[in-house]
Amino acid sequence: MDDIVKEIIMLKQEKDAVILAHNYQIPAIQDIADFVGDSLELAKKAREVDSSIVAFCGVRFMAETAKILNPDRKVLLPAFNAGCPLADMAKIDDVLEMKKRYPDAYVVSYINTSAEVKSVTDVCCTSSNAATVIRNVPAETVIFLPDKNLGYFVQKAKPEKKLILWDGYCYVHRMFTLEDLKKAREKYPAAEILVHPECNPEVQDNADFVLSTSGMLKRAHASEAKTFIIGTEEGLIHRLKKENPDKEFFSLGASRVCFNMKKTTLELLRDCLKNETNEITLPQDIMEKARNSVEAMIRYI
Repeated sequence: MDDIVKEIIMLKQEKDAVILAHNYQIPAIQDIADFVGDSLELAKKAREVDSSIVAFCGVRFMAETAKILNPDRKVLLPAFNAGCPLADMAKIDDVLEMKKRYPDAYVVSYINTSAEVKSVTDVCCTSSNAATVIRNVPAETVIFLPDKNLGYFVQKAKPEKKLILWDGYCYVHRMFTLEDLKKAREKYPAAEILVHPECNPEVQDNADFVLSTSGMLKRAHASEAKTFIIGTEEGLIHRLKKENPDKEFFSLGASRVCFNMKKTTLELLRDCLKNETNEITLPQDIMEKARNSVEAMIRYI
């Protein structure tokens, strides 16, 4: 394993590459990355990098976003078959049909969408800035896609806006239950329970805080609590423990795993850098249209 790490570091220097990784990646990938973050942080970082190659350790929509923001750079996705079932729940034709039904509505798409969907979107958002985006869009009615639970969270935060919610969901976050939460309260009465806004409404309503992964990291650092129950993909717990060694972190119920996020391995990252394979390519017109909605998201922070 150490030999692979050394080889990746050498290849990164040789190829003028930067490694970006999502918070849900396996520990070995997080530890070797130049930057680890949530979707919004990674989108911002992808726009800032000046390396020739971006090796994106995440899922396809994230690598596509990096390419949209860096059309002249080579963006590689080590696990080329790492998709996102949630993103697949919104298709461009369905979005266009929805726009016809609600011509005065603004289309706000979660970053967890394909480049094609982003190209017909007014502005994107992430779980960490969704409420801010909705507040700032110049429309009273918003088509919000594809995650219904995140839409529930935003609608509660911004009741003055009318949200038309897509019927999509993250299968990982939907596995957390109210029963999990009740058991956690009984076992760890002094713990803070932090859950992601992709969790079901009843889980959100009974948690202490509903936060994005970056929000969970900030809360864990700032809080005086010593024990935390985490309602998101288990990969974040590695980083939480690493950055807060004096505190304890437990998954809400059984650890929930995104199998697509776990497809990236050190071997795949090494081979991807070595051979410069698994490059993300997108049609020029799609990239240009999608860039407008992604850049708008970053402006709304």
